[in-house]
Amino acid sequence: MLENIIVHYKDILYALAEIAASSLELIGILIIIIGSCRALIRLFKCLVKKLPFHVVIDLGKALSLALEFKMGAEIIKTVIIHNLEELAILGVVIIIRALLAFIIHWEVHTEEKERRLNESTAQEK
Repeated sequence: MLENIIVHYKDILYALAEIAASSLELIGILIIIIGSCRALIRLFKCLVKKLPFHVVIDLGKALSLALEFKMGAEIIKTVIIHNLEELAILGVVIIIRALLAFIIHWEVHTEEKERRLNESTAQEK
């Protein structure tokens, strides 16, 4: 009796983990698509109006947010790992995504700093 409950509990847990991980992956993908489209539209508008544009900042923020959702999905996937090989692969994926998030954050921060510097220089003139 207790064994049946445990087996069903594990099945439910695995199913919920799969649904949650897939949902977070989908949200991450949607954020990338929407963020990319928004950045592209803003780029075209700025080109037409001959205004300065900061696509790196807009796109970087969207990519950073998407990576956070995708890393959340990877963390949830740790629940359904069956062997050490899967754990190693998952660990590498998490490390790569964390590195990407760090690089994107650094690039956005640098770009924002440069934009503020340019704006303050332009205001002084």
